Amino acid sequence: MSTVSKLCDHEARFWHHLQKSAVQCDLCHHYCRLRDGAPGMCRTRINKSGTLCSLNYGHPAAIALDPVEKKPLYHFMPGTLTFSIGTFGCNFRCDNCQNWEISQFPSQGSQYEQMEYTPERVVREARNAGASSVSCTYSEPTVFAEYAFDIMKLAKKAGLGTIWVSNGYMSDICMKELIPLLDAVNIDLKSVDEAFYRRICKADLAPVLKNIELFARSGVHLELSTLLIPGYSDDMSMLQRAAEFIVDAAGPRTPWHLLDFVPEISWRMQRSEATRPDLAEDAARIAKQAGLTYIYSRSHRNSHCPECGRTIIERNRYAVRCHDRNGQCPACRTVLPVRDA
Repeated sequence: MSTVSKLCDHEARFWHHLQKSAVQCDLCHHYCRLRDGAPGMCRTRINKSGTLCSLNYGHPAAIALDPVEKKPLYHFMPGTLTFSIGTFGCNFRCDNCQNWEISQFPSQGSQYEQMEYTPERVVREARNAGASSVSCTYSEPTVFAEYAFDIMKLAKKAGLGTIWVSNGYMSDICMKELIPLLDAVNIDLKSVDEAFYRRICKADLAPVLKNIELFARSGVHLELSTLLIPGYSDDMSMLQRAAEFIVDAAGPRTPWHLLDFVPEISWRMQRSEATRPDLAEDAARIAKQAGLTYIYSRSHRNSHCPECGRTIIERNRYAVRCHDRNGQCPACRTVLPVRDA
């Protein structure tokens, strides 16, 4: 790979040269081929005179101290705080996106205050804030992988857990470097319908399914989320196939979060319907029939012992009470799949 040119603030990783001054980005499954001056689909990487540059390294668009349950992660370090960070840009174009102000920046005219945060500063502020982990979230962590990896290396040295909240579209080479640095991930399984991914997300389904299987085999703590959008991702036969896929690919004890869609804050679906309470109930029933043990929704946030039914972790929104910090049922001693970093 070439040295960083004077036109490039931070050279990207995961790319190679093509003919003349063209390059190919190898970060995600879009594998964008870029002529000189062209940005990738994510708009965070650009070919500058034959060098692929990262435009968002060290420039977070959002920073917050969150309950880890907000990611959502219910079986990873429950009741702790995570230092959350995300930059602008995304490699998807989801019409339903509810963080579109930063994920679709700058092409949609949204604005944010550009900040300067070195990886060292991120980890230092995370520790000072009392966080137990650092989360790469809000937009898509894959598009700021160079920045995220440098943060995660320092976070691990500082004794902090590392988390990604992702659409799961990272390339094989990115996955190879990500997995050793990652403690927990929540993948947004938007649907198991290929047409949905192509129409709504401008992406393909197969790489997401493949990466879910890879995470499940890797030892990284895995939870999945599905946004229930009326008329788009609420078909019960599709949700049954999704539950069956999770059981087969990731295991029946993999937590599955059924999330409500809020149309008024979405990018291009403001006129769609909001999620009805009974929709999540129906989906949860199907998921249980398919063999999943831990299904969560707005009305079902607590974690129960699968053997005796006793409540082990109570959640009132983000207020959490653990009856046993290690996830063991005090009644029958069954151990829930709850993990620390």
